[in-house]
Parts: sequence; C-alpha cells; structure tokens
Amino acid sequence: MRTTIVGGGLAGCECAWQLAERGVDVTLVEQKPGDRSPVHTSDGLAELVCSNSLRGAALHQAVGLLKEEMRRAGSLVLQCADHTAVPAGGALAVDRERFGAEVTARLRGHARIEIEHRRVDGIPADRPVVIATGPLTSDALAEALVRVLGREHLAYYDAIAPVVSAESIDRERVFEASRYDHGGDAAYLNCPLSEEAYRQLVADLLSADQSRAHAFEDARFFEGCLPVEVMAARGPMTLAFGPLKPVGLRDPRTGRRPFAVVQLRREDVAGTAHNLVGFQTRLTRPEQQRILRTIPGLEAAEILRYGSIHRNTFVEAPQVLDDTMQLRALAGVYLAGQITGVEGYVESAASGLVVGTMLAAELRGETAVLPPPTTALGALLSHTRRTDAAYQPSNIMWSMFPPMSTELPQGRRGRRQRREALSERALADVEAWLASTTRAAGPAPVPAEQERGA
Repeated sequence: MRTTIVGGGLAGCECAWQLAERGVDVTLVEQKPGDRSPVHTSDGLAELVCSNSLRGAALHQAVGLLKEEMRRAGSLVLQCADHTAVPAGGALAVDRERFGAEVTARLRGHARIEIEHRRVDGIPADRPVVIATGPLTSDALAEALVRVLGREHLAYYDAIAPVVSAESIDRERVFEASRYDHGGDAAYLNCPLSEEAYRQLVADLLSADQSRAHAFEDARFFEGCLPVEVMAARGPMTLAFGPLKPVGLRDPRTGRRPFAVVQLRREDVAGTAHNLVGFQTRLTRPEQQRILRTIPGLEAAEILRYGSIHRNTFVEAPQVLDDTMQLRALAGVYLAGQITGVEGYVESAASGLVVGTMLAAELRGETAVLPPPTTALGALLSHTRRTDAAYQPSNIMWSMFPPMSTELPQGRRGRRQRREALSERALADVEAWLASTTRAAGPAPVPAEQERGA
C-alpha cells in the first residue's frame, strides 16, 4: 500500500523515511519550487527557515534526550544533522544548506520514495495520507481542515532572527567563547555590552518601528521564541537575564564579565555567516539595520537575512486527534509536525518519526504500539493529548515526563542527577519500544522515476 505525505519539511521527510525503511511505498508531495511560503527561500526539502540550531545535546536536557532516542530509532533528520554539524558549544547546530541538500538527496535516492512537486489546497482523497505542512499551512488547506474538524484553527506568530555576513563583523570588538567553555571558543562570537550600551539598546528596541500584523489577525507569540522587542517591553532587565545574559562568559581583553552580550552563532561550516542568537524580531528592515549597527562589532554589519514574523497554524490536537495522530473525524488522515502543536525542529521531526513508525505497523495489520510516556518520544506525544489546560504549542520539557517510581539514592537527588536518571529510564524504555515495532522491510522494489514534476 502506498502512503501520501503532504509537506517536505522536517516532519514530512522524517515520516517518509520511517515508512520507506519499514517497507511502505511513499509519495512525498512538496509545493516548492512552484509555490513557497513568505519565509522559504530554497528549492530543497527540510529547509530550516528560522535558527540553524537543533538546541541542546546533553542527556540532562529534554531535547538532548529526544535527539538521542531519535538516533537510536534511525532518524534521517538526526543522521543528516550530525553529518552537517557546525560548532555550537553544547548545542547541535547545522550548516543549513548542506543539511537540506543531504536530506533531499537521501530521500530522492530511496527506492520506495517518489517526490511530487505540486500545491495541495485540500485534503487529498488518498488513504492513508499524512498532512505535515507545518506552521505555515496554506489558508486553503487550513480552511479544508476547519470544515472537517468543525472548529476554527488556531494561530500565533513566530519570529526569525537576522543573519549577518561574517566578513562584516569587526573582530577587534568581539571575542570568541562559549558559555563555561562548552564546545570550544570557535562556537560563538560575543558582542560585549556595557551597562550604558545595554540600556540604550533596550531603549532603541522599545522605540523602533515594527512590522504590523493584519488587523484581523491576533498576534500571539510562542513563549520560547519571543521577538526581542517584546522581551524588552517586559522589563528593562528581561534581555539581560534572557538571550543577552553574560553568565559563563568572560571577555579575555578585560578579564571581566560584560554587563550583557549579543551572541553570534555560525550559520555554515565555512563560517561565512552568523545569526544573532535569541534576537528574533519583527522590526522593520530599516530599524533592524539601524539598531544592529549600534551593537559593538556590528557597526558595519551586512545583513544577509532580515528578521521577520510569520503565522504559525496548529490544530487543537487533544480534541481532534486520536492516539496515533489520526483525525477522529476523518479516518485515514494523519497529522504530523508543528501543525499538531509540537514546537521546534527536533520535536517536529520526532512527531514525523512516531507517526511513520506507528502507521507502518498499522499497514502491516498490527496494532500500533505507542512509545512509552517515560520516553521523550512518548512524553512529546502525551503533550498532544493533554486536556488539563488550554492547548498551546510546546517544546519538549521535563514536566511532560512521569516522575520516577522509586526514590533516588541520596547522592542523585539534585536536579541534574534526577534528569540523568530520567534519561537512563527513557533510553532503556525506548530500546524496548523499538524492539517491539521494528520489522525487516523486505526487498525494495525496482526504483521508479524518483521525481515527477507538478
């Protein structure tokens, strides 16, 4: 049986890979290059439109555990991310162009995957079908979902940080360092701010012109990706205790910790571009250029990509999806990725991985086995079923995991030790889950034409 997947982002690509690796033929439908959203620029699959970071890598971090579980599950996204990684301290960041190109090449080369380039404005008649159109689902497709679900879809706004040319950065005014020396000095460039410079930056952000949403749109931002000017409006020290915090950094030229720092992270392996960490913004382009050039080291900054905002669409998953991420109102239609209310690159790919794994089992005539809630994959899935509060998108968090069933020894009761214990439990449980869901795919068919134009 052939499965259709709509959307060539991280969730759709991961879902396609998991299905194909388990012996299911897949048609992956991507609207580019014929059509694209306002924030997409490349023609390839798995385009990273915001940061190039997949966030923390350590197992005492929830997202680090999620990535490790995905590696053990044979995640295409993690394989390609690890292969195209750039220095990022304790995080996993990638060369976004190489990453997208590698994912695209791997999918094009798979004998069970065909790629079609065309726009999809309604729910396809194909069954099963996985809709993984992400946070920028087209109005037409979103309206088609609303007609089926009988409720309005929800929307909030996401913000993107600017990217500057590396050669335009004044290296005499910045210093190389990672917080607490994690990942080596080459991971980040730091623009040190004195107290006076920091307070002037906050004042500039508060007085700057902003790009406005349409009057009929309710601009609600995801708390984990607030525009820098929104954070500045929450209090004069919000940024200094947030993305501009100087903790764990010391300027080697003064021997002291700056009052605040603006960090720059590599965009590519060659180091030709850097993005401003945590500096996502909805300011107008002239204001971005003016304010960025007041930051030490960026006085002559060449902005390669301006910050922007975009709408992020998602469904009320606990009400409209069953445990396997299938629409309750329309059998055979599954959702994956950020449209389900998971937030972030890793979480989106993880959602695609779980949907692909469970759907493959169903197509073999088996009962889909959900990943245990003690695993990061299962905890993320549990989030999409929570009904105890107004549903909002979320990254993976430790609060999603059930507590340990037994008390830890005296020496392991600190926060980090507790999280490491949760990780140990999760990795053991995810191995058992994988053993129960993995089956040899059998011989692949003779490759058909891999690309079919729109």
